[in-house]
Amino acid sequence: MTLEDQEVSFIKGEIEKSEISISELKDDLLDHFCCFIENELNKGGSFESAYVKALNHICPNGFDEIQKETIYLLNSKKIIGMKKIMYLIGLLASMSMTLGWLFKYLNWKGGGDMLTFGMICFLLLFLPMLAINRYKMTLGKALSEKLKIILGFSGAIVTGLGIILRTSGMQYGSLLVVIGTLIIAFGFLPFLFFRMYRKSIEQI
Repeated sequence: MTLEDQEVSFIKGEIEKSEISISELKDDLLDHFCCFIENELNKGGSFESAYVKALNHICPNGFDEIQKETIYLLNSKKIIGMKKIMYLIGLLASMSMTLGWLFKYLNWKGGGDMLTFGMICFLLLFLPMLAINRYKMTLGKALSEKLKIILGFSGAIVTGLGIILRTSGMQYGSLLVVIGTLIIAFGFLPFLFFRMYRKSIEQI
């Protein structure tokens, strides 16, 4: 049994009353409701009872919950995709550094370039992406936890870049190593041990 225009308009109106803002989701819900209700009408039920069944079956917690779940799933796919890229970069950079070290140890050509390339990718691509990911996990947590993440990764990146510049015989390498080490020593480590202390107190 096919729904009448006024019945379709009623369903559409109920969906429009919700806070759903994704037009494609509205259309999908309308089609889903219409198919479900038509199936119930073929069993001999009334439109009103079929609509209530459809509502309880499709979105028992309301229309707005459907949009929240949809947005969560969409964001989850993006997050998973970004994490795949991040860890793939980390893997390739680590492999490049490892093989570069091996080539240098065996006095093979290209070892230094491979090692430098891997370190640059690790420091300028993987670590910043990892830092952003870790920082997002600290949202809503104490400021000391956020500062620990920021200072720790900043110190590691600056120190690593300094080592690359110093070994390459370029300027400011030693300065960056000193700055990075100071960030770790007087920035990251105090917050690290402060957080460790707080956690140990909370467990008492």
